[in-house]
Amino acid sequence: MSHAGTTQVLLVEDDASIRESLGETLREEGFDVAMAANGRQALELLRSSSRPSAILLDLMMPVMDGWDFRHEQLHDPSLRDIPVVIVTAVGFSRETIRTQFGKVELVEKPVHAFELLKAIGRACGAPAPG
Repeated sequence: MSHAGTTQVLLVEDDASIRESLGETLREEGFDVAMAANGRQALELLRSSSRPSAILLDLMMPVMDGWDFRHEQLHDPSLRDIPVVIVTAVGFSRETIRTQFGKVELVEKPVHAFELLKAIGRACGAPAPG
């Protein structure tokens, strides 16, 4: 997958081992990866640094979970149109997530790199591979 320039993603995941593993995978694919351990950290990063091309969002997190983060994101005009990819292990249906989150991509844990990259591409409006 080639990137014109570097595509920045914000990875919001409370599990340090998953966060590091996904971050490494994404960096190997040429992404610039910012990381946050919960929704509150993610909002602080978004409001203080450069805007990512996509947000990879876990749902079940302490401090501020994915639902509360998305609520805040959608109510902030400067953040609401950043594409979101939900990355979750919990068995929520796609319909439930889309009802609550709007138009988002969904990748289930354990995460397969190819699926994650396809979802990021779709979220960012890149043409699908193949």
